[in-house]
Formats: sequence, C-alpha cells, structure tokens
Amino acid sequence: MTNAYPSESPVQASAPLEVGDLAPDFTLVDQYGVDVSLSAVRDLKNAVVVFYPAAFSGICRGELREIRDGLEDFQHDDIQIFAVSCDSMYTLRAWADAEGHFFPLLSDFWPHGEVARRYGVLDDEDGFALRGTFLLDRSGRLVWSEVRGIGQGRDFRAYREALATLRAGQRDAVG
Repeated sequence: MTNAYPSESPVQASAPLEVGDLAPDFTLVDQYGVDVSLSAVRDLKNAVVVFYPAAFSGICRGELREIRDGLEDFQHDDIQIFAVSCDSMYTLRAWADAEGHFFPLLSDFWPHGEVARRYGVLDDEDGFALRGTFLLDRSGRLVWSEVRGIGQGRDFRAYREALATLRAGQRDAVG
C-alpha cells in the first residue's frame, strides 16, 4: 500500500487486499434506500471503493467534498464510485442532502461493517471503517489501494496517478 505522507506510517489492515486480488462483491443500500452492487459494473466500468469513518466528521467532510467537486475523476462513463461507511442509510441521506452529494453513499450498517471487514479496513474496536481507497479494473481486480487511519486524511493525488496509469494501460490494450 502506498503512503502519500512520508512522515506518517501507513496503516496495515487486518486482512488487506493485495494488488491482483478479485475484490469482494457487495450489495449495500444507498442514501435513498436503493440496493447498489459492485457486480453491476463488473466488465463494464472500472470502480473505486472509498471507505470513510463517519458522515458529518471534519476529515470525511473534506474528502467527500473533494470527490463531489472532482467527480470527473471518480464517476463517469468509465468509472463508478462506491463511497462506503458504517453509518445508517438515514444518516447518509441527511449528509447527502446537507452536502449536495448525489453519488452513491453506501451504508455498511448491518451486519455492522461486514463489507469493510471483507476489505480489511474495519476498526473492530471502534466500529468505524478506516480510510481505504481501492481502485478496481473492469474485471473487478485490485490495481491500487491505500489505507489510512481514522485521523489521517487521504491525498487523492496518488489515486489520480493510479487511475491515469490504469486508463493508459486499457487504451494500449484496445489500440
């Protein structure tokens, strides 16, 4: 896993995914009560699965605004974002309405943190997801990831670089 902040040590998840692993599928409810599945985009789009600790918290607010304001790097014809927290659907709806988030905010509320656990980013002691970012190719394989602690904000530059590399490789494979 990469670490964009050299002065901070990266957080190791309990069972982190490795590059090349097939990402675990999931179906979670979004802020509108609609089931959203990772498998729905498999073979059609690349995906980024972004775990964050809690709606309405300071660092998460800044990170989700970064996604919202730079949405072209996270969701369009070639990529789909899945933003996941252990918050309830109702909390996510209130947060989406307050912040203008119209992309899927997915609730990993029950069974509590099950998807975060399968991605190796659940902090069992506190019941939050760590800040995990997982970039998946169209086949659902992990091509890049970064995991940070709850209090360590992520720097999306490394994600954008990994996405550019993935897109270049896919263009080369087609052309």
